[in-house]
Amino acid sequence: MKKLLVVLLSAAMVLSLAACGKKSENADSDLAYVKDKGKLVVGITDFAPMDYQEGSEEWIGFDADMAKAFAASIGVEAEFVEINWDNKVPELDGKNIDCTWNGMTLTDEVKAAMDCSNAYCRNSQIVIVKADKADQYKDEDSIKDLLFAVESGSAGEEMAQANGYEYIPVEQQSDALMEVAAGTSDAAIIDSLMAYAMVGEGTGYEDLTYTVELNSEEYGVGFRKGSDLVQALNDFFKTSYEDGSMEECAKQYDIENSIIAQ
Repeated sequence: MKKLLVVLLSAAMVLSLAACGKKSENADSDLAYVKDKGKLVVGITDFAPMDYQEGSEEWIGFDADMAKAFAASIGVEAEFVEINWDNKVPELDGKNIDCTWNGMTLTDEVKAAMDCSNAYCRNSQIVIVKADKADQYKDEDSIKDLLFAVESGSAGEEMAQANGYEYIPVEQQSDALMEVAAGTSDAAIIDSLMAYAMVGEGTGYEDLTYTVELNSEEYGVGFRKGSDLVQALNDFFKTSYEDGSMEECAKQYDIENSIIAQ
């Protein structure tokens, strides 16, 4: 009887240790964490044509639609949370969000702070001015004394700092456009993809235009350091590029020429 009891206790301990081992193995898996809670929490800002709302509370845009498709591919739903873009790293590390998927430029600073997906879209930082003053600002030398509005924590702010421009930090790129439209800033530095969608004839900012292109860059999606969601997303990007669904999504938002082959 005692032998049987010892055998049973030993078996129970083995099973317990195996279960603990499995739990420990999954403890560092973001993919398992996201699947367990049934949702991928995506940190965004209001940024057409990547993430925005139009006539409803639903988030749409190229990034939003791709995030929904990726979430579905791993068996969960995408939940979108507006964040202060300057706080994206603490939001990630604190597990308030699972990724930053919002036309995020792959800078050295970003890549040092988080693990990032492969680049999926080309972009540039571009200068926005009043259309009736555009002839005065055709090169970098002509804009150096302007007062710029830039999104805090963005590639636009980095560009302003790198060039020594005087600037006002605002919460979102759309706020930077409002600053120029209101005349409280001379110019804005924003993503070219946003500029093409929101500035000029047929848009809400017909009196604004884009002029000097300051650089070229690429977008990626950011995750916590060591996250296995990075490989899952890279695999998804490759599949969606090869089957044409990425290009089809890009066409809906007129950015198909910016997509990077996977």
